Amino acid sequence: MKKEELFLNDIRGIIDAARAHAVRSVDFCRVQMYWQLGRRIFEEEQQGKDRADYGSYLIKNLAKQLEPDYGSGFSVRQLSFCRQFYRLYPIENALRSQLNWTQYRTLIQIPDVDKREYYELEAVNNSWTARELERQINSQLYERLLLSNDKESVLAVARKERIPQSPQEIIKDPMYLEFLGLKPQAAYYEKDLESAIITHLQHFLLELGQGFTFVARQKRILLEDDEFFADLVFYNRLLKCFVVVELKTGKLTHQDLGQLQMYVNYYDRVEKMADENPTVGILLCTSKNDTAVKMALPEDNKTILASEYKLYLPSQTQLIDEVNSVREMMEQKSHSQNID
Repeated sequence: MKKEELFLNDIRGIIDAARAHAVRSVDFCRVQMYWQLGRRIFEEEQQGKDRADYGSYLIKNLAKQLEPDYGSGFSVRQLSFCRQFYRLYPIENALRSQLNWTQYRTLIQIPDVDKREYYELEAVNNSWTARELERQINSQLYERLLLSNDKESVLAVARKERIPQSPQEIIKDPMYLEFLGLKPQAAYYEKDLESAIITHLQHFLLELGQGFTFVARQKRILLEDDEFFADLVFYNRLLKCFVVVELKTGKLTHQDLGQLQMYVNYYDRVEKMADENPTVGILLCTSKNDTAVKMALPEDNKTILASEYKLYLPSQTQLIDEVNSVREMMEQKSHSQNID
């Protein structure tokens, strides 16, 4: 048997063995599988280190052979992450069973060793989900703590080697609590507002009587190992298309538009049937004093189809009125609770 075939058989053996044990421990089994793939790729790469760009060629060729059998989880990008994962975490027994592959993949993209260790420890100590870990990194928790504490103290607390000695060590300043939506004298107000608007919109669109049928709320979209959640998904029988609604409790950003466009593209490329019309995306972006609505109609609409979209979809004015009515209701409720 040729060396290349032996190598490919080793890779396939790792994947198949991992699949056999997935029933008992899916998440950590995936972590171990990707670690073993990374180790095997790295070992094979080192044997060809005298050849220029051998590592890049190796991964591209391997992905080409694996993807048809095992799917997008073994793409060039994923296999490159596997190699990087092994290089940063070379001791298999040191892997933490509390962390899944999505969390490890986020961690290995942090170049600073101390920063990476801090988030790894905090994710374990606080049972962070993958989304929460990413949120804490994006909010620069580590950097904010270092503003008032030295690096060794911060790491010592994360490692549970010492107990915080002052409030400044455990209270983040500034505090990033958008995931709770805490506001002065109105605990959890923003989160309640978001939930209320989503619920209200769901009922509002269904009650329009213009062909809307409910598909999903917080629709999970898995792209390779990245998870995304679309707030609301409907199907309009009259338009013969999906309608994705996203709500952002803050001002509109280009990232919000990009995320909505990704959801629209996903439904067009994965869910939409050949005889159905292009997906429509609606982005509602609320702030304290205004409500912005962005409706993403497909660019290749025909004139008649565009007219039908306008006929059967709610107008921007209708959507703004619905959101503002919920906002006023929540403000009145919050005001009443504060008085009590």
